[in-house]
Amino acid sequence: MHRSRSAESTASGQTVAGGLGGEGHPHAEPMIDLRQIVKTYESASQPFTALRGVSLQIQGGEFVAVVGKSGSGKTTLLNILAGIDRPTSGSISVAGTQLPFLSESQLAEWRGRTIGLVFQFFQLLPTLTIAENVMLPMDFVEVIPAAERRPKALDLLERVGIADQANKMPAALSGGEQQRAAIARALANDPPILMADEPTGNLDEATRTAVLELFAKLNADGRTIIVVTHEHDIGRYSDQQVTLVDGRVADDPQK
Repeated sequence: MHRSRSAESTASGQTVAGGLGGEGHPHAEPMIDLRQIVKTYESASQPFTALRGVSLQIQGGEFVAVVGKSGSGKTTLLNILAGIDRPTSGSISVAGTQLPFLSESQLAEWRGRTIGLVFQFFQLLPTLTIAENVMLPMDFVEVIPAAERRPKALDLLERVGIADQANKMPAALSGGEQQRAAIARALANDPPILMADEPTGNLDEATRTAVLELFAKLNADGRTIIVVTHEHDIGRYSDQQVTLVDGRVADDPQK
């Protein structure tokens, strides 16, 4: 299923939301469309440019791996895709929304409905049970009626294989179980896009494989998956592999 390719600019056009079941094909408008993205951070000493003219198109339903060494710009790219950070220049459209035109509050609401985020260090709140952690995004966005939130959280925990951990605190779970809980939380509002930043970096080999296979299963159900990682062997799970080198898209060495 793996097809690696570097990203190139295409003719301008408005993106169309692909939805959960949006399947990529040559004539579809991309769900995610980045054009010549530059991101420069100002500092006391001198400016640092993390991304240098990155263009990338992702169809709805694709599994995309963004790979590269530490400092290559992977996390910066993910933060821009998720609307956490803003580009210095260039355009970005995600699920039909032009992100640069949104205010911070609009971005937060859009992100809660559109993007599920998974992090390397899980970021579960230690004073809440696993089920309560999964319910948090539902409480924030309020698209799911209050009476339905706990049943939905339990269903998601069942889906990721840790329903029996629902009433435990995060500290009682293994690293792999905590990452599964974090994935369930990312799915809380049924977002069309799931993004993960080094989601297997803290896991042993067996658990790492299990988590990647869980992402592949979610992708097979029609969800768009973007995983940032330094591990090139993720290519066996992905449709598109984007390699970053010093803030630029490079040809994949496995191509």
